[in-house]
This record gives sequence, C-alpha cells and structure tokens, in this order.
Amino acid sequence: MKVHLRTLGCRLNQSEIDTMARQFQQQGHEIVEDPTQADWFVVNTCAVTHEATASSRKLIRELARGNRDAQVTVTGCYAQIAPEEIRVLPQVSRIVDNLDKDRLVEQVTGLPLESFDREPLEREAAVRGAQGRTRAFVKVQDGCDNACTFCVTTVARGAGRSRPLHEIVEEIQYLHTIGYQEAVLTGVHLGSYGHDWDEAHALSGLVRAILTDTDIPRLRLSSLEPWDLSPEFFDLWENPRLCRHLHLPLQSGCDATLRRMLRRTNQRQFCELVEAARARIPDLSITTDMIVGFPGETDEEFAISEAFASAMQFAGMHVFRYSKRPGTAAARMRGHVSEGIKKMRSARLRALADDLERHFAEQFTGETLDVLWEQVTGATEDGFVNVGYTDNYIRVRAIHPRVLSNHIIPARLDGFMEQAVSAVPVIA
Repeated sequence: MKVHLRTLGCRLNQSEIDTMARQFQQQGHEIVEDPTQADWFVVNTCAVTHEATASSRKLIRELARGNRDAQVTVTGCYAQIAPEEIRVLPQVSRIVDNLDKDRLVEQVTGLPLESFDREPLEREAAVRGAQGRTRAFVKVQDGCDNACTFCVTTVARGAGRSRPLHEIVEEIQYLHTIGYQEAVLTGVHLGSYGHDWDEAHALSGLVRAILTDTDIPRLRLSSLEPWDLSPEFFDLWENPRLCRHLHLPLQSGCDATLRRMLRRTNQRQFCELVEAARARIPDLSITTDMIVGFPGETDEEFAISEAFASAMQFAGMHVFRYSKRPGTAAARMRGHVSEGIKKMRSARLRALADDLERHFAEQFTGETLDVLWEQVTGATEDGFVNVGYTDNYIRVRAIHPRVLSNHIIPARLDGFMEQAVSAVPVIA
C-alpha cells in the first residue's frame, strides 16, 4: 500500500506523523510524497484556532479532489472535538481519536506493530519517510492537566500522561542509528513529564538519561511552561549536547490578562526565571508565544504586554490572534475584542518579534558556531543554498558547492538578512 501523510499544527503532531511513517514502513508499506500516487491518506489535524480547523478541512478536500481513489483517515485535535464535521468530508473512511492515535497504523492495516529495535528499516528509507529532515520530534508525553481558559487542547488531548523513560531512550538511540542528528522532546505539557507518576523532577531525569545512554549529537527541548521550572533545572545545560534554546510560552505580558487566562505566572516570576536561565546558560535563545485580543484586553493591557515582551528581549515570538474555541471558559467571557483590533495588535507584535529576532542574531556576527544543516532551498551559479540552525536556534543560510544537509559543520556568521543569517561554512 502507498501512503501519503500530512500534518498541521504543532511539533507534537509532527512527531506523531513521523512515528506513523516509520510504522507504515516497518510493515512494508511505502510512504509517498506525491498524493496522486497514494492508496491511503492520513491527516493529523489541528484545532488551536478557527484558521487551523479551516486549514484542516481545506487540506482534506484538496487531497480527495486530487486523488478520488484514495481513502482518508483523519486524526488529531480537530477530529477529536468535531468528528461530525470531519465525517461528512469527501472520502473520509475512518476517524481516529487522540486517545487511540498511537494505534492508528494498526487500525488502518489490521496488522500488529513490532518494537523499534526490530524495525527492518534502512537508513535511506527511514530518512526519506521522515521527509528528509535531520531533526526528529519525539513525543514524550501527551495531554495536559492545566486549565488555561483559552486552550482547547485539554479538551482535545485529555489528561496528562507520560511515556516510559526507557522507551524514549531506546527510540532516540534508534533514530540516531538511522541518521538523525538532533532529537526534539515534545509534548502538550512537556514540563509535566512524570507528574502522572508523582515524580516532580522526572523531566530532568529523562534529559540526563538521554545524554548518558544515547549518542544523539544534539538534544533540544520544545515548549516548557514557565511554572514547571526551577533555577536548578538550567544546570543541565552544562552538557554541550543540550541545545541552548528555551521556548517559554508567556501568552501575555500583562498580569491582569494572565489572571483571566489562568496562567500560573506573572511578570515578576517570569522575569526572575528568564534571569536565572540566562545566568546559567551563555548565549541562550529564549522564544515565546503571545496571544493578542484575549477577552477583556484593553489598549492599556496590550501596551503593558507589548512593553514587557520588548523588555524580555526574546529571540523570537509566535504571535496568535485570540480565537474563540468551543468548550473553553474564555469563549463565555465578556469583552471580546473585534477582529480589526486583533489584526492591528498582531501586526505590532509581529513587527516587534522581527526586530527582536534580528537583534539577537546580530549579536553573533563574526562568531563561528556549529550549524546543523537541514535542507537545500535552491541553487545559484556559486552553489547550493543550504539552510540550517545553530544550537541556539539562529536560522543560517550559506551558499556552498556541496549539499551540507544532515551534517553538523561550523560556520562563520556574517550578518542578518531576509529572516536568516548569512554564513560561511568552515570546512577543513
């Protein structure tokens, strides 16, 4: 069977679709990039905003329109919260909820899965099935026990639950043997890893185990809620294999807004955490998420939030316009902000995000940093356009006669241009 896989939304969704690719291949099926060649589609949907659900519907329709012979299996958060809206879309033959997503491949094929250490995959096939990426997204936990008033994820993903440590370590070592150079730990609420076992510091133990028991050159952590971390957590970065990048979702820089969001942090606590992290991890990149137009957000509250984000000197920000989600407390709040004001505030924060990203990257002009080269985005008369990331998440672009993908090679950073830093690889 030929299978075409697509995903929308977060890194956790990407991790899940990558795992499905390996599982289909392990059973002898072929992953195809061309949807017109597929016998079966699997779509992992997102529901974080209205735009995400609309994109999910559009993608399913486009796939079906382009290949009327293929069947469609749909999973993910949108399929979880609104299966009736998915069921009527063309060629959808199966909907798999989030709690059963790990068994999706078994349900589609009717065959049991083998464990990772018995997967008969060659390196080339595995990397091709993962769409050629050099970073592997590894799900270590799912679900969330928080009650942020804007978030539909708790509804869609359920309670927090963690994967066994040994299983994660084995998977990461396996991923390295098939060619991956970096593993990214992902989860809905990554910092809560092990809390369902009443282990408060399980994430630290997991990181230490991966660094001790695997040979993966780079380990990166995805989004971490700020209230899950203590200053001692940052001592883990004494190991240079742990990438110097923290994504700490703030959502708002105004304490009044944060209280309505039921976020368990405030300006003072967040600032103290950032200072502790930067004191322990030199050249650390800190990025964040920000929501504009949350119910009740006044012009004054937005100005406070914008000023705080600027003061934190983030290396990047993901900016979202608040979207009313079914089943959330915020959807029932008063004081909803007009779409026009949301767009204006979003544009201002995005402009600030661009300035902050440039400012952080320009600090490293003239320095030589290791880069994991991930892909080729084009070619010129002088060579291939190679793109990659430093360990502290600076996007780097270099023109070189060789394709550098999937190699960690140092490069001298020359200057910021077009949302990336121009660089010259240093190759002996």
